[in-house]
Amino acid sequence: MSNATDRRPRKGFTLSDAAREFIRHPSPWMISALLLSAAVARVMAGDWQVTDAVVPVVMVALFPFLEWVIHVCVLHWRPRRVGRLVVDPLLARKHREHHVDPRDIPAIFIPWPALLWVLPVAVAVALLAFPRLAMGLTFLVCLAVLGICYEWCHYLIHSDYKPRTAVYRAIWRNHRQHHFKNEHYWFTVTSTGTADRLLGTYPDPAGVQTSPTARNLHAELPS
Repeated sequence: MSNATDRRPRKGFTLSDAAREFIRHPSPWMISALLLSAAVARVMAGDWQVTDAVVPVVMVALFPFLEWVIHVCVLHWRPRRVGRLVVDPLLARKHREHHVDPRDIPAIFIPWPALLWVLPVAVAVALLAFPRLAMGLTFLVCLAVLGICYEWCHYLIHSDYKPRTAVYRAIWRNHRQHHFKNEHYWFTVTSTGTADRLLGTYPDPAGVQTSPTARNLHAELPS
């Protein structure tokens, strides 16, 4: 992990610059490979039904809550000792590194070793958990699209690209408050005020104290 003091914000950083950086990392390629494979399989399967239109609507509605649950329960997992074993998953360790230096570009992305098991699990769910193969493939296509959107949005927020629209500015501000204001709030990434509002983690920033552990999760504070 590189030192944050070695990097300075780049002026005039464009979406094209961001895209060139984005494709240099493995997770977008891995998720894109799943998306392409799932899309081809979905077209070949045929069997188009109304439920294939319902699946993406439901997934988009639930995605902010999935982000929230993963962020709170997995990424902010506090290491626990079970006997002599310390339970501290890779995703949690990498996320703590991400909080230490939010400008460290490689640490922004989903770790590729985690995707080596996450993506096969997603395929297994698609093949086994749905009443029709075609419906499961629709789910897989939608999941891959949401995954790419998540990676792009999360990367863009932490890049030197500045918000140009009101919608993106709100999303940008929401996630950066989580990193630079208080790590106990604002857990959604690709939306703002959705799951956080309903689950009680979307306070007025003016009433929230700046956390001394936002850059060092689970650190013990001096008494």
